[in-house]
Amino acid sequence: MALDPVQLIWFRQDLRLADNPALCAAATAGRLLPVYILDDVNAPPWRMGAASRVWLHHALHSLNASLSGQLRIFTGDPLQILPRLCAQHSVQAVHWSRCYEPWRTKRDRQIEAALSRAGIAVHTHNGSLLWEPWEVLKADGAPYRVFTPYFRRGCLQAPPPRPPLKIPPLRIARRTCTGGMEAATSEDLRLLPDKPWHTAVVADWQISEAGAQAALAAFLQRGLPRYRQGRDRPAEQATSRLSPYLHFGQLSPNQVWYAVHGRGADPNLEHFASELGWREFSYSLLYHFPALPEQCLQAKFERFPWGQDPARLKAWQRGQTGHPLVDAGMRELWQTGTMHNRVRMVVASFLVKNLLLDWRCGARWFWDCLFDADLANNSASWQWVAGCGADAAPYFRIFNPITQGEKFDPDGQYTRRYLPELARLPAKYLYKPWAAPPPVLCAANIRLGEDYPHPLVDIQPSRQRALAAFSAL
Repeated sequence: MALDPVQLIWFRQDLRLADNPALCAAATAGRLLPVYILDDVNAPPWRMGAASRVWLHHALHSLNASLSGQLRIFTGDPLQILPRLCAQHSVQAVHWSRCYEPWRTKRDRQIEAALSRAGIAVHTHNGSLLWEPWEVLKADGAPYRVFTPYFRRGCLQAPPPRPPLKIPPLRIARRTCTGGMEAATSEDLRLLPDKPWHTAVVADWQISEAGAQAALAAFLQRGLPRYRQGRDRPAEQATSRLSPYLHFGQLSPNQVWYAVHGRGADPNLEHFASELGWREFSYSLLYHFPALPEQCLQAKFERFPWGQDPARLKAWQRGQTGHPLVDAGMRELWQTGTMHNRVRMVVASFLVKNLLLDWRCGARWFWDCLFDADLANNSASWQWVAGCGADAAPYFRIFNPITQGEKFDPDGQYTRRYLPELARLPAKYLYKPWAAPPPVLCAANIRLGEDYPHPLVDIQPSRQRALAAFSAL
């Protein structure tokens, strides 16, 4: 009796079993050969950063457990590995979820051509987006460059996203010798750093498909009901914390979309839906403008006098700028692998507008430090803050870290958590400790320049310098 044909399912940024169109199609067609390949050959300069590699380590461990230890893990060039696997296992077809980063799309076209020449069918699927970038276009066929019409006239007027799919019955092909290419476990990929800084960082995360579902359930119960107002307050638990799960595909946007839209009309829902829309918009921009991570979308900004100042950049990276909300955000990044979205805008604005440092320096740092380091979101969001991207913030919008702190963290709960050296400083001076009288600083046990740095820049003069530079364009 002949066995069903072998279908290779290549896991990429879809590290889940539920609502995985590629997995469903492969499982329906035959026995599965589940594969993951760490590709550091084709990725430079967008090789995963340190934080992303830590997340990937745990995500692969979880996925392998879900597959009863049958995930085949490799490292190297998929263009060399996949044809060999197909030949060794008599694979009839290869399935994968589409990715949209320029280096991946180029590589995937080469792989598809090579497999097709070998007589192996290739089936690609949408497992990462609600709408494909080529599905949401303006009436003249051009891509949108402004978010609001993209989302309202494009996405919301398009056919609705497909409903989530259930986990299909899985029949795994028998393991055979793979010629020494296989890494037995995720540990063999050496994704974890030599120094164990990651242990504390991952402590607050359940890095698995089940953890993604638990995070979604927690958000629906506690965060979504107050999302509209609470999302701007970093001390509140009102944001979703879903972005790393979405980036690595332990959760699909379709699962999130239908989970929140099954709750009736709600302004909180509408605001959260627009955040999902921004993620879609970012991918559309990256797909249609592949230079987005490295070049200003508005070409005139390549003449902008952003500078290179290693000392100031290092102070920003370490949370030592002397501006408490900025420093709290940068230290949150170090300690948790993420940062509250409101604070992300503040720290980014401070770097590119108050310090006048190139937005690409900030984007690169986030790429290395964020669990949810997503090339589309990271690039589009940094360009938005810098004023040089699509739907960009007006150049005169410069987030003041003093007033932002006073407005959105008025009692300092968030800021004090990450800046314990300022814990005893009265709220009146928390966001401008340099203005505190010496007796107040003494009572709080703070010596400026020793326990906490003097500010790198004065906010108002630095704002005027930025406005003058932007106006000159």
